[in-house]
Amino acid sequence: MTLLDQAADTMRALALDEDLKERVASDPALRSLAWRVAERYVGGRTAAEALDRVARINARGQAATIDYMGESCRDAARATAETEVFAELAREVAARRLNCSISLDLSHIGSVVDPDLGLRNATRLAAATAAAGQEMMISMEGSGRTDLILWTHERLCERFDHVGVTVQARLHRTADDLPALLGRPGRIRLVKGSYLEPETVAHPRGSAALRTAFLDQATTLLDSGHPCSIATHDADLIGELTARLPAGARHYEFEMLLGLGTERLRAAQDGGHPVREYVVFGTEWWLYVCNRIAEDPARLFQALLDAAAPPATAVRG
Repeated sequence: MTLLDQAADTMRALALDEDLKERVASDPALRSLAWRVAERYVGGRTAAEALDRVARINARGQAATIDYMGESCRDAARATAETEVFAELAREVAARRLNCSISLDLSHIGSVVDPDLGLRNATRLAAATAAAGQEMMISMEGSGRTDLILWTHERLCERFDHVGVTVQARLHRTADDLPALLGRPGRIRLVKGSYLEPETVAHPRGSAALRTAFLDQATTLLDSGHPCSIATHDADLIGELTARLPAGARHYEFEMLLGLGTERLRAAQDGGHPVREYVVFGTEWWLYVCNRIAEDPARLFQALLDAAAPPATAVRG
């Protein structure tokens, strides 16, 4: 294992360290320093800030998705209250006539407290997004939650046709999960997968096996005609996939994360492809930011530069 690989694994482990997360949140100096790093990847602390960012993305002719961070909520009352935050977000997106879907982690709205609570809150949110005319996208979490997420998605698809789900190319099981998902309504978002996983369940990050799995699964989605998001910042993968697109295809989009793929997204857009940028907001950004840095350990150097920069000049993405 290289030094950069070790650094990446360390960042993923830090992302899951709840004690460290609390120390950063409670210490003003640490919180200020960490936020300088985080704001490269985060659309703001508040919904208003994030919605303004979405409006700027739309002004470039690009779609967006917006996600209020806070996965692994373990309090039932809070999970239900957070569901209402998402519902209000859907109403605000509609009021501002933004081209924007709503993304969320099911563990944010109660699935790890109780699966039935998660399903009830997800159903409330599915109804709210349907009323607002938006797509609702369920994010994928660690492999230990995959069965629960797919079970919830299946239940929602019995009532709604606008609820999508994310799958991770890294997981060995994904090739077997795709046929069932292609039989359900709702967009399928394909990502590589950022979680710290054992090789018994996932391809190693950066491996040839992962690249092959991503290409195979993306090709399956593109050939199927099913609505899909190909979520990658890998220019080589994008180039190879665009060469495989069926003639006249418009059921797909390329999706990238705020702060990571703006120029590549614009290049894909200039090439005539539908594109979407993923905007997160909120104060629960620790896990998200650590995982973004871990995906490319060279970003540790950018994080050091951002941390050292004056607050007003930290963000360049």
